[in-house]
Amino acid sequence: MLRTRRRLAAGIAGVSGLATVFFDTPAREAQPLPQLPLLVADAAGVRTVAWRHGAPVSARAFLADVQHVADRLPHACAAVNLCEDRYAFLVAFSAIVLRGQTNLLPSSRAPRAIDEVMAAHPGCYALGELALDPVPPHYHRLPPLSARADACPAEWPQIDADQIVAIGYTSGSTGQPAAHVKTWRSFHVSNAGNLRLLREHVDGPFNVVATVPPQHMYGMEMSVLLPLLGDVAVCGSRPFFPADVAATLAAVPAPRVLVTTPVHLRALVESGVTLPPLAAMLSATAPMPIELATQAERRYGAPLLEVFGSTETCVFASRRPATCELWQLYEDVALHPQPDGTQVHAPQLAAPVVLADLVTLHEDGRAFRLCGRHADLLEIAGKRASLGDLTHRLLAIPGVRDGVVLQLDEPDACGVRRIAALAVAPGLGEAQILDALRGAIDPLFLPRPLRLVDALPRNETGKLPRAALLALLAARG
Repeated sequence: MLRTRRRLAAGIAGVSGLATVFFDTPAREAQPLPQLPLLVADAAGVRTVAWRHGAPVSARAFLADVQHVADRLPHACAAVNLCEDRYAFLVAFSAIVLRGQTNLLPSSRAPRAIDEVMAAHPGCYALGELALDPVPPHYHRLPPLSARADACPAEWPQIDADQIVAIGYTSGSTGQPAAHVKTWRSFHVSNAGNLRLLREHVDGPFNVVATVPPQHMYGMEMSVLLPLLGDVAVCGSRPFFPADVAATLAAVPAPRVLVTTPVHLRALVESGVTLPPLAAMLSATAPMPIELATQAERRYGAPLLEVFGSTETCVFASRRPATCELWQLYEDVALHPQPDGTQVHAPQLAAPVVLADLVTLHEDGRAFRLCGRHADLLEIAGKRASLGDLTHRLLAIPGVRDGVVLQLDEPDACGVRRIAALAVAPGLGEAQILDALRGAIDPLFLPRPLRLVDALPRNETGKLPRAALLALLAARG
């Protein structure tokens, strides 16, 4: 059954923190809004959208699951999508959209993060497939997904292009999570760019296996939008350990695309696990070391593509780090460097967005080199450095498996905000690491304190929330 809803954002308060979003329905009937398909499919609906328990799920069977869930959702403006199984998330996302509601995507599954998002959206509910403890407020369990394979919709659903289908929250790696609205039109446009990139390396239909959560915008783009809006199928599970990734890839037919992060890819390479043939590997969420990219391509015999974007913008550039340092802009994207960052113009954006990333333009503005973030720049006693470069030099020390350099919030007695570092380096002492850094950086930027830890507090996508880093430093102090 065809269902569409029209929702307009009347206002968003608090650009730097959690936003309260108010929805309103126009009192008068306007001209019909342009509509876009919820799901791209052939008339018979036989294309495979997902793989579940080793079996293909056709477009019509998937849509039957979506309709089954949509019919049972409560009346509300929005829902926090907490599904962990990727197929369940895909169904829940589509059902929420079909009901004219908005998917709320917190920066993490931590109860506090969920509570803050729900408080910012009065009247919303939470939706998931698992029995959660603690149970979020207004929590609804997803009904069993067992639609008949021969189910066929009377009509393929169309969604108002300007319907707000998702509000994503930044990771908090540089501070407080912030909310960013996504319309169905913007998702269609951003997905077209990602599909063009992958079509340069993979002909025809392909299957995606992803290690990243679908709630993260990178996971949303590459494991939710691609199967909805392209001739792509996604594996419904979310493998984590190297052996699980190998088994999941083997359970879907070629051509295969692995969507992952530098943290997961390093674990794969170091494990020595054998993967079935890959058509391509995709990475984001953190800078990809060139050495790791080269190792991965050599081991798995497939190109490693790195994409660049943010929750604010979605993906707008890509590169192959094993062969080129420069990022290539997607079609119709333009960058305008500014003293405090870079202004991004992209077809999926209703207005330009300024990111804190500093770039230099090349190839007549169609490529750029990333030079760090404005907030990462340091100046002490007239000398300058960047946290990104300092972290790179820390990670280059033999024996350092993971690490990060950051600047503390509070100044010392001299009014200088100290540099600190956390490192995972079994077999090394703090003094050894500092001695190695003395040969690589100016003494003014030596991290004090430098703490050795068993692991860094990385989130599901491998990012390092600043609050967690500061807490770990305080605990080790």
